[in-house]
Amino acid sequence: MTKNKYHFEDNHIVLDSMPKNFKKMTATRFAAALGLNRWTTPFQVWCALTRTWEQPFEDSIYTIAGKVIEPKIQKYLDQRFFMNVTIPEDVYGEDFFKKTWGDFFHNKKVFGGMWDALGHDDETGEDFVIEIKTTKRAEDWKDGAPEYYKLQAALYTYLLGLDKFVIPASFLVKANYDEPDKFVPSVENTAIFEYSLSKDYPNFEKEYIKPAKEFWKKYVESGISPDFDEKVDAEPLKALRTVEVADDSDFDKVLKEYDDNQVKIADFMKEIQPALARQVELKDIIKKHLKEQFKEDTNYAEVSTNHFTLKMTKSERHSVDSKKLKDDGLFDKYSKTTQSFTLREMAKESD
Repeated sequence: MTKNKYHFEDNHIVLDSMPKNFKKMTATRFAAALGLNRWTTPFQVWCALTRTWEQPFEDSIYTIAGKVIEPKIQKYLDQRFFMNVTIPEDVYGEDFFKKTWGDFFHNKKVFGGMWDALGHDDETGEDFVIEIKTTKRAEDWKDGAPEYYKLQAALYTYLLGLDKFVIPASFLVKANYDEPDKFVPSVENTAIFEYSLSKDYPNFEKEYIKPAKEFWKKYVESGISPDFDEKVDAEPLKALRTVEVADDSDFDKVLKEYDDNQVKIADFMKEIQPALARQVELKDIIKKHLKEQFKEDTNYAEVSTNHFTLKMTKSERHSVDSKKLKDDGLFDKYSKTTQSFTLREMAKESD
């Protein structure tokens, strides 16, 4: 977790100290910052950009398959479709990630990242971006590349001053993840989606680049996060709320926060205590009223308010008269039937 100091305010986070430098808005963070990625929220992007929290990277069968299959797709595009593919090694040499620190756009302040490959059309002389994807979710691609993938390629296309970008997608099955080295790209398992920045995103700078820069200025540079969602952002929030006590001053903050919260809870309980006590009395009255409606063959009754339904059920159970049992030793003869009534409250569904 980060060394950044921060505190919670309502449903966002405020940095008490800023990092020496921010991470860049790469293509994978670009759509998410704009709220256009179903898997990553703007809050999570902010956490990454400010070095406040980022999900630890762990290889999975999906990432491993992607690493193994991507070079196969590059070769497939070059040999079958004559795209004259250029890969990062061709430009930056071996260990290109270490040499570039994972950023091919050092002259850009906000945006950065690494493209998968570049292509060149000999007939038109046009250069273009190639963004390679492997997926098991073919259903997501029935109308073309998902928007957040298109925006990844579109960003690199924009940063390079190009217009065309191509997204090859290989649709994998379980066997491909088990043995990715045996995968062979073909027209049966790999589709190629071609796009144009000028045609598909004619107002790209105004509708995407500008809002992304506004996000950067409003949230990243200010150190004040976008609002988080307790459910969707549960993982980073759990990590951020786990306080790492480094020294006494940090522990003093923990004690102060505990004290403040406890006072709030105590004040709240004092405020609602009369209402809680009255509810107990009211439930007893309602329970008595419903119980009086029961006849010998009645097992159920209910009453409704504007927001709740109170249901009472009757059940019978056998119990033993222990005194007579001791005197007589006969269970069946001296067993008796008693009745119990249970009242349950359920919130009504709102219209």
